[in-house]
Amino acid sequence: MSGARATATPRLGPRRTPGRSSPTADPAWSADPYADALRAGRGPLFLRRTDGWLLPLDVERWCADPDPADLDVLARCEGAVLDVGCGPGRLVAALGGQGRQALGIDVSEAAVAHTVRRGGRALRASVFDRLPGTGRWDTALLMDGNIGIGGDPHALLARLARLLTADGLLLVETVPYPDVDERLTVQLTAPHTTPGTPFPWARLGTPALLSRARADGWRVADRWSTDTRTFVALRTPATRTEPLRSPVSSPPPAASSPHAPRTAPPTRRTAPQ
Repeated sequence: MSGARATATPRLGPRRTPGRSSPTADPAWSADPYADALRAGRGPLFLRRTDGWLLPLDVERWCADPDPADLDVLARCEGAVLDVGCGPGRLVAALGGQGRQALGIDVSEAAVAHTVRRGGRALRASVFDRLPGTGRWDTALLMDGNIGIGGDPHALLARLARLLTADGLLLVETVPYPDVDERLTVQLTAPHTTPGTPFPWARLGTPALLSRARADGWRVADRWSTDTRTFVALRTPATRTEPLRSPVSSPPPAASSPHAPRTAPPTRRTAPQ
């Protein structure tokens, strides 16, 4: 199922040193509890809803090597892969280790640094920022609940449709409870810390995701599950919400652009071309 496709490969642009996140990046995910958990490689870390409900975050799994469910997802990837909300980079690093072209994006400086230390490529940026390779990514990943980014699944799906190629592949991990369908405001928190800045989030089980995706024109390619995790594969809509610039006229962001994402420092891997 994996393999390169006959599309123009996204250029990742020059490597630059880490800096401030772009204006649209969510500062909550750069809060100290998250950075501290990634540096330690373990939790506890939670998303806290306004009513006090706590959702545990699986930091240990994120910081470990890919598990069998992750490896199954990676085997389904096609061509150049964009990992949205890559966290500490287990998937990006694994793809790079297979000789695959992959880029992670995350608003957390700690996550980007962790990804680079593992040998992956990553940009500190929001998915809603200007990104290299718009319209030329063959596969995008929304793992570990990242369909919740921005708190508006419709807006996120529309953005990914513009980032992917025609007939591009979106692999999404959903909440493993079919009735879940909520948009909420949450804060990152850990024991003995002050909760971080509130930010919007969403949680979708597979039925809710499929309903939204079909309404937006996405085509369902597959759905599967393990004992504890559930996944959906989607193909980009036949028509897009706005025309894409050609690869020739859509260069990567210039370093002088106010919206240019900053990259982490180079590692032993060379930039995909």
